[in-house]
Amino acid sequence: MSIQIASVTIDPPVLLAPLAGITDLPFRQLVSRFGAGLVVSEMVASQEVVQAKPEARAKAELGLGDQTTSVQLAGRDPHWLAEAARYVEGQGARIIDINMGCPAKRVTSASGNGACGSALMREPDLALRLIETVVNAVSVPVTLKMRLGWDDDSLNAPQIARMAEGAGIRMVTIHGRTRCQFYKGQANWAAIRPVKEAVTIPVIANGDITSPAAAAEALRQSGADGVMVGRGAQGRPWLLAQIASALHGGAAPEVPAGADLTHMVIGHYTAMLDFYGIELGVKVARKHLGWYLEAAGAPKGNVLTLNDPEQVIDALHGAFSQKAIAA
Repeated sequence: MSIQIASVTIDPPVLLAPLAGITDLPFRQLVSRFGAGLVVSEMVASQEVVQAKPEARAKAELGLGDQTTSVQLAGRDPHWLAEAARYVEGQGARIIDINMGCPAKRVTSASGNGACGSALMREPDLALRLIETVVNAVSVPVTLKMRLGWDDDSLNAPQIARMAEGAGIRMVTIHGRTRCQFYKGQANWAAIRPVKEAVTIPVIANGDITSPAAAAEALRQSGADGVMVGRGAQGRPWLLAQIASALHGGAAPEVPAGADLTHMVIGHYTAMLDFYGIELGVKVARKHLGWYLEAAGAPKGNVLTLNDPEQVIDALHGAFSQKAIAA
């Protein structure tokens, strides 16, 4: 099973969600090596990437030969969104995604970045203008990610999805919560079905996709064409490949264990140091190392407090060795 978006084939229809501070280039490349139909960059501020702010440019960076990355843009100014879309298309992005789902207060507040993300679901007319502007600015497919609505009294995702399809959006991803829920409670996959019924373009279900069983149930309840995995992939970059194998057949990925797991984690660690530089990379990597150790049931010890990369690598060898002995 695959999804066709213009000239881009998403196969398998299991996607990595845009996660701020997580789905950077090293992590996307690692997930892609295990197997994913599409990986999405962390949210990129449109004005900042056009103005060549280093942090925004790093979030939008693509690897050589990268054929499976979508770059997600955020903003509420048509000019900056259009210019950002042209920039990332020029950098090689094969799909551009518009963020209308981020619930963070710094994104949705007018005093923050100017009421972007899921706040745009409260302004359908502006949302439509932004979509039209981006679609008209580039030749690559444009997709949309949003939530069910701002709150339980404004579940307008079906209406916005229908409007977006008419404006040229090629795929829509729905997180099964409202903005006001943030990440609390359980994602309501059944509430995604009205969106699927409102449009003819592919619909992707997102929220609490943490296992093959959860993915199958999300598809059953929502009727969606595929699933998007977010926090479930933290410490488990092979999860998307496991879900794809369970849902669509094909060989299951070899989940690394023992020395193979240690080698993979250290490889990811050194890739982050190369990408960010040692001083910043050591800090950025800590959350990933913590997730790996937690997922493996290995002791964290002082791994997350050390600043010298060689000491961190030695500590990782020790932590995973202790796990192996305990097992």
